[in-house]
Amino acid sequence: MKVLQDRSLAPFHTFGIDVSAQRIVAVESAEELVSVWHDTAFSALPKLILGQGSNMLFCEDYAGVVVLNRIKGITINETDDAFELRVGAGEDWHQLVEMTVANGMPGLENLALIPGCVGSSPIQNIGAYGVELKDVCQYVDTLELATGQTQRLSADECRFGYRDSVFKHELKATHAITAVGLRLKKAWQPNISYGPLASFDAATVSAEAILASVCEIRQSKLPDPRVLGNAGSFFKNPVIDTQQVNQLLAEHPTMPYYPQDDEHCKLAAGWLIDQCALKGHRIGGAQVHEQQALVLVNAEQATARDVLALAQFVVEQVEAKFGVRLEHEVRFMGATSETTLTEIMG
Repeated sequence: MKVLQDRSLAPFHTFGIDVSAQRIVAVESAEELVSVWHDTAFSALPKLILGQGSNMLFCEDYAGVVVLNRIKGITINETDDAFELRVGAGEDWHQLVEMTVANGMPGLENLALIPGCVGSSPIQNIGAYGVELKDVCQYVDTLELATGQTQRLSADECRFGYRDSVFKHELKATHAITAVGLRLKKAWQPNISYGPLASFDAATVSAEAILASVCEIRQSKLPDPRVLGNAGSFFKNPVIDTQQVNQLLAEHPTMPYYPQDDEHCKLAAGWLIDQCALKGHRIGGAQVHEQQALVLVNAEQATARDVLALAQFVVEQVEAKFGVRLEHEVRFMGATSETTLTEIMG
């Protein structure tokens, strides 16, 4: 366990907002992780495990210990029909995608350039271009922080949903993810169902071509957090009932929608925000990105309050125009615990 002397969180979350923590420690093993919870110097303080902070908004200074999960390691087991990987929670997600594709283990290429560590991927059930983590996840290794007991959860036990999992609910405060098990089938089938990839021929396309295309698309649409602080897609794509979709289509016939089942459809949050003419809208140092309305950025030394005010304004404008209330995909962290936009702004 390494205790960092500088307590600024700006380098450890991609929004780059100037907030601080009481303590920042980095851990490289499950044993070190447990030791933080048993360290008497930290016993009275709240604790937060952080990967790369790519899906986090610190709403104020954190009055506790931020634990940087840096547990590394990748093992690969080849079977007759699949490559089975066990990947440490602290590994970089995009580097993993690049490594697997380069070594003839396709299956993750649609998930390229999603920022963050591997350990964060099950929490959100990350997804892009028609693929979600649940499609390739075999298991998740967890650690009960109070006792040090380990447990391997099957994909079913993770209860994956749209940007959701068991790790956002009953296991959120009690367990840490130490590794993720992935199963990449050798009988690879390209997923080119998502619009920008539809021009590919399924019979001839390679995983390398899909990877390159996804990277190109994301880089053209999404700001690099190293240049312009952000946490990627700020809002979830809302899922609403089909009756409401039909009512909206009568007024907005070009509205994109994606049927989920017989009764529900998913809408594109970015399109809804764009229709409210909010690209480039700014409050303080926070701004709706000029090319991608789904992303809020730290345009110029934004404070957390700037981002919160802008997020609230976006929610209000979309609800007023479409009757659809957006929910934030980004996690909101208060002084001692996770919170929500509604709790903070009322």
